[in-house]
Amino acid sequence: MTCLLALSGCSPAYNWRDLQLAGTPLQALMPCKPEAAERTVPLAGVPTLMHMHSCEAGGQTFAVAWADASAEARVPEILTGWRAGSLAAIRVDPATAADATTEWPVAVPGAQQLRGLQAAGQDPQGKTTQVRAAYFSKGSLVFQAAVYGPALPDEVLTTFFEGLRLP
Repeated sequence: MTCLLALSGCSPAYNWRDLQLAGTPLQALMPCKPEAAERTVPLAGVPTLMHMHSCEAGGQTFAVAWADASAEARVPEILTGWRAGSLAAIRVDPATAADATTEWPVAVPGAQQLRGLQAAGQDPQGKTTQVRAAYFSKGSLVFQAAVYGPALPDEVLTTFFEGLRLP
């Protein structure tokens, strides 16, 4: 990981720092100081408090979010719905969520369930945007880690996603 940090850390656009998500075991590596927010969202039809941390660096938006599904049985449905919602946010038909072309092989040590996403679409201003994201769980906790931007450099993606840990 030190080599990866050295490669992407030389750029003044990225100032990598550890982030421990309060209330969870998740540790993340963010390229900028994230802002925190909370809001209630429907997850699998149930209003659920979601915690979010996000920031922008190098022309990309980095986000880590989590919620407590309150029951492990709800986790698969929540992860599938969250992934489909991310596709809809960039104007990609949510039916594409089941399409193998949107699958992205990502690893998060300690995750019990995990799905990756890669897609290209449009941001709210109609500009082309790409996304790489991981949707994963540990117990009843569900997580999303994502990077959005017009270009997603491999070294930045590698540093961000390899910085995710669930001890």
